[in-house]
Amino acid sequence: MAGGADDVKKEAAPQLLSVSWNQDRSCFTAATTADFRVFRCRPFGEYLRRVHEDGGGFAVAEMLFRSNIFATVASSSSNNNTRDHFNVEVWDDITHKCLWQRGFPTAVRSVRVSRERIAVVVDRVVRVYPLFKPTRLLCKVETTPNPRGLCCLSCRSDETTVLACPGTVKGQVRVERLDEDTTRFIEAHSSDVACMEMTLDGTVLATASVKGTLVRVFNTVDGTCLQEVRRGRDSAEIYSIALSPDLRWLAVSSDKGTLHVFSLRIRGAGQKDAADVPSAASVSLAQPNTVPNARSSLSFMKGFLPNYFSSEWSFAQFHLPEATRYIVAFGEQNIVMILGMDASFDPVKGGEMVRKEFFRFLHDKNTPAAGTLIST
Repeated sequence: MAGGADDVKKEAAPQLLSVSWNQDRSCFTAATTADFRVFRCRPFGEYLRRVHEDGGGFAVAEMLFRSNIFATVASSSSNNNTRDHFNVEVWDDITHKCLWQRGFPTAVRSVRVSRERIAVVVDRVVRVYPLFKPTRLLCKVETTPNPRGLCCLSCRSDETTVLACPGTVKGQVRVERLDEDTTRFIEAHSSDVACMEMTLDGTVLATASVKGTLVRVFNTVDGTCLQEVRRGRDSAEIYSIALSPDLRWLAVSSDKGTLHVFSLRIRGAGQKDAADVPSAASVSLAQPNTVPNARSSLSFMKGFLPNYFSSEWSFAQFHLPEATRYIVAFGEQNIVMILGMDASFDPVKGGEMVRKEFFRFLHDKNTPAAGTLIST
């Protein structure tokens, strides 16, 4: 195993390949052509950096909550490197060992981890393994072509594990309850699904299509559409969807350069405070006790005019540079956190949507480097 931070060569700034939140949104991971780095959100700062001893980088790095376990997908600056995008590794940062490594015949688009399982997404298949015993394939889920690597995996240890991914036909979402060995298909959109986000307990799923005008929110248990909101009039590429932990808010980022925040009307039966999350059997539509979304002045004519005129529109927006891809998440105290592929981290205060802080997380001169190297 190679040495410390002083052994890392002085080179040009690495290229950022992907960013991802951990499950409770307390941290995020940046995968680059040189290493992967973990940043805490509040207070902001880098606290871990790892490089691969063979000199390659990482296309994907996923952190399991705020633990020592990471799942990575290899990347390399060399097109001749056989590990590039085809190898998945699980790294234990306490023992500083690679727990297991597995190669795949086609490029890995993404990985998702829970406390017990890992889902590996390739173009038309999602493979699920026990997190610490990868020799046993738990299930293989077929999908439509999935170049975005769309997949959600629930992470509540007291609930059945739920996996959501594209279905077998256009616009369809497939929901697998892995412990019960049951499958539900949801006809979510008329065009291909482009983005999805699911609650930690796997009960609520939000989706958008390649058209990018509507976001729909579903109960994963029975497939009911709980709410539909409209991002805009024109087509857009949806970069990310976020659901607040209390299911009061939904946020959407797109290539139009605007972050939209919507009020949700989803509550669990008997839910008493914002910290409660509905159980699988109790997700339902309720009257909003938050700020209502905007509606067209012609919404009273619903049923006589196209659905566009009765749509729910966002009640808060925050404008972003259109040239950058952003992913969003909800933090504490009505904070919406925004991660940019230009290496920007931007916590925004909810309601009035004003910028609270701004960081360049790959270019901070005070960012420390760590030197433990992943071994293969």
